Amino acid sequence: GVAVTIIVGQIGNVLGLDELPSQLIECLVALPEHLHLMHMPTLILSAASLAALFLLRAVRRTWPGPLIVMTIATLVSAQLDFSSMGIAVVGNLGNGLPHIKMPAFDPGLLRELVIPSLNLAVISIVSFMMTVRSFAEKNGYAIDVDQELRAQGYINIASGLSQGFAVSAATSRTAVNDATGGKTQMVSLIAAGLIALVLFFLTGFLGHIPLATLGVVLIYSSWSMFSIRQIFSFRKRNKSAFTLALFTLVAVLVVGLINGIGFAVLLGLVQFLRTVFRPTDQLLGVDEQGMIHSINNSNVDINQVDGLLMYRFNSPLTYFNVAYFKKRVLQVVNTAPKRPGWVAVDATVSFINNDMSVFSTLNELVTELKIKGVTLILAGRRTELTRWVSENKIKRNDDDLIIVPDLYFAIRLIQSKQQSRVKAIEEAMEQAAEGAEKPLTT
Repeated sequence: GVAVTIIVGQIGNVLGLDELPSQLIECLVALPEHLHLMHMPTLILSAASLAALFLLRAVRRTWPGPLIVMTIATLVSAQLDFSSMGIAVVGNLGNGLPHIKMPAFDPGLLRELVIPSLNLAVISIVSFMMTVRSFAEKNGYAIDVDQELRAQGYINIASGLSQGFAVSAATSRTAVNDATGGKTQMVSLIAAGLIALVLFFLTGFLGHIPLATLGVVLIYSSWSMFSIRQIFSFRKRNKSAFTLALFTLVAVLVVGLINGIGFAVLLGLVQFLRTVFRPTDQLLGVDEQGMIHSINNSNVDINQVDGLLMYRFNSPLTYFNVAYFKKRVLQVVNTAPKRPGWVAVDATVSFINNDMSVFSTLNELVTELKIKGVTLILAGRRTELTRWVSENKIKRNDDDLIIVPDLYFAIRLIQSKQQSRVKAIEEAMEQAAEGAEKPLTT
């Protein structure tokens, strides 16, 4: 989406159309009506610049093609006076460093600036992280988010004290750096030094940069970010990621980069809440070696333990999803082919904090399962759960609620109870048989 936004924003410079809107939809609508106004010298310069970029890439791939093309185009512009030929150039940039002074500031403005500043900070961070992660994924290196955000914070403080703009990652400049082979922080240090030299000595020279060549370089550099195939590769691996990526692309193209990112963040939040509210769950069983696995169509050799139903809820329990958890546990009990005597819940995944609403609903679940003749077992986090159950005043005994260290312990416990029950029945039958064999006495 960023790549398309940059490309469309430079169409006017490349074709020499001054009145062409920079926004995508407006540009695409207005472009057919303005094609007859194309400036041919500008178009020829753009085509020559693009051809030079591809030629340098084919002949000397390691050379900084965009920098070379920009330098040559600027030199030619200064010699031939492109501006007199109708080819747009950057123009006068002033001379030397700007004069920095502390302006008068009304403290009352702070009230009006709080909300806009927060909005700007959120948008800057999201845009910044999107650029950082895009290029990190493209080039296969890891990033430290905390370090990146600290750097952004420091530079924004410096920018504010020097009357500069709010700073975020410049996607177009990053794309140019990436296209010219910049890989380390030395890129920024060298760029800062060169900018200082330019401000003192070369502002007049930069004024001759033709906007057509500048637009071609931006388009050429942005094309490396354009990868529809990568978006559609998510379709088989993760449908929610594919939906979010496609939505982000469309949103950025339709409503603009900043608003599109905002909508994408909202959709990502909705997807997260949906996962928390309605997470996936599984019934668990054991294989021939006694190892626990989820029961599904691919695991045909996994069987439930006789009399025990093992259940996993794949999300931490909170106020928002505990009712759904209770509903799902009762559903798997009611739909079981044979009514289990025990239900073991993998508590390691679900019970991560002492939430009063969670344990209130847990108490209701214990009561409803007891009516059905089913005992609830919480497997995992035994020490914490025992304390939390006590703090929430949930009365329990071994016929209502059992807390064990893990699911394997729960299996051994149930099998032990079943063996004890069978043994007790056998002993009772033996005693009954012995009593029947004794002669009657008066």
